[in-house]
Amino acid sequence: MPNIINNTDLDKIFQTVANGKKDKESLRRPVKLKGEWNLDPTKGYQFRTELSFEKGKGVIEIDSPSFLGGNGNKLGPMAYCVAGITSCFIATFTSLAATQGINLTKLTVNTECMINFAKTFNIADEPITEGISFEIDAESNNADKKKLQEVVKMAEERCPAMYSMSHVIKTNAQIR
Repeated sequence: MPNIINNTDLDKIFQTVANGKKDKESLRRPVKLKGEWNLDPTKGYQFRTELSFEKGKGVIEIDSPSFLGGNGNKLGPMAYCVAGITSCFIATFTSLAATQGINLTKLTVNTECMINFAKTFNIADEPITEGISFEIDAESNNADKKKLQEVVKMAEERCPAMYSMSHVIKTNAQIR
């Protein structure tokens, strides 16, 4: 029977850690996608991509909000970005709690990220992302608020998405 706490399979995590200690390269995982910008305004979206995951594939269609030239028919790129950051952060939090034996009885999060489009429109050289806030409502039957806050701090330090937001990411974009 699997060792599951907070909907996190600890046996899988412990196996990943053991494998990583033997071979750090096993901890490197690519994320790849191939996307296409839709040039037909009647389709209802601007960008489409198919992403693969372990047990299948999923299609994402994105449409910018109207103030950015889209029609607002689908979630915009930054909404997906904020949702991805939030889910990565909460996944990191729950798995860290689980590895410490903390049983969560409630977990919700409200996220707010202020996006400043002044640089996008070449109006002012100001930071595009002004910050992200997570208001976490977490309860546990075996950890107090102080302990849960310690796990939040650990998640802030270890979350791949949070790291990506707080460190320079090398980019390489070229026309082929």
